[in-house]
Amino acid sequence: MRKPLFTAAVIVASLAAGLVSPATAQADGGPAVTFALLGDTPYGDAQRAEFPALVEAVDADPDVRFVLHAGDVKNGSSTCDDARFADLAALFGTFDDPFVLTPGDNEWTDCHRTAAGGYLPTERLDAVRRVFYPTAGRTLGGRPMPVRTQADDPRHSAYRENVLFTRGRVVFATVHVVGSENDLEPWAQLPGGDRPELRLAEFEARKAAALDWIDTAFATARRTHAPGVLLMMQAEPLDTPGFAEIRARVTAQARAYGKPVLLVHGDEHVYEVEPSYAGVSNLTRLETYGATATQWLRVTADPKAPGVFSWEPRTVPAAG
Repeated sequence: MRKPLFTAAVIVASLAAGLVSPATAQADGGPAVTFALLGDTPYGDAQRAEFPALVEAVDADPDVRFVLHAGDVKNGSSTCDDARFADLAALFGTFDDPFVLTPGDNEWTDCHRTAAGGYLPTERLDAVRRVFYPTAGRTLGGRPMPVRTQADDPRHSAYRENVLFTRGRVVFATVHVVGSENDLEPWAQLPGGDRPELRLAEFEARKAAALDWIDTAFATARRTHAPGVLLMMQAEPLDTPGFAEIRARVTAQARAYGKPVLLVHGDEHVYEVEPSYAGVSNLTRLETYGATATQWLRVTADPKAPGVFSWEPRTVPAAG
């Protein structure tokens, strides 16, 4: 039995008519929404074998309405071939609910590695988009969900993986920011050597798209009087060359927004929570579990709660 389709809250007409103030509407909020948060999984063949049990555990939770995956659908030493990608996309399609993925470095940036197949990373990025985002504006999962996609912007039409949607009046957005210094690390094991001009051109174009999409997420939140914003990217935006501009844009927008913002990422394989991230009091960094197919985070966005976001670790029951 599939769970009933979740219906987003609709802002009442009296708000538009001016009969209720935006502040009152924010206080009243809307229904809470619960979702599963994963990352860096399945990491290798053993976790691939365990993953169906994780799917079953998530699907068994009657409150979960969608699944977020913070990237790295394979480890860095496994091959990046089309067959593996197709298998994983089909696996993610076995979730009952919509499945929202942001790419990780293991899917494309690190595919230059000999163990991963010695692929040209930009060619693998094209494959990632083709396999994991077959229809722009529509998620994977047993019951796909329509989403807003950056591919609709002629300036950034390649970036179908950057999506945005609203649930419980909270704005959710994925931003393609990955490990390996966000693709600034050389493609050192690529046959024939690194291709710095191609690599840097990719980096600059994707960074420009990411900055615009962050702005779009917060503009949407302000326009709709959203009680909170969740941004998901694969890598933590550290104050280093590959991430500094992304970090500055996130922190500036979060500070100006003033309401709860949750920055979700994976990459380091450690469940970690950091309130007041980068000195911004309303910005919290949440790193999900990684390199495991037996642990996940059950997250709730409740517009009526002061902090909007709350979560609890979950463990997949042992077989038998």
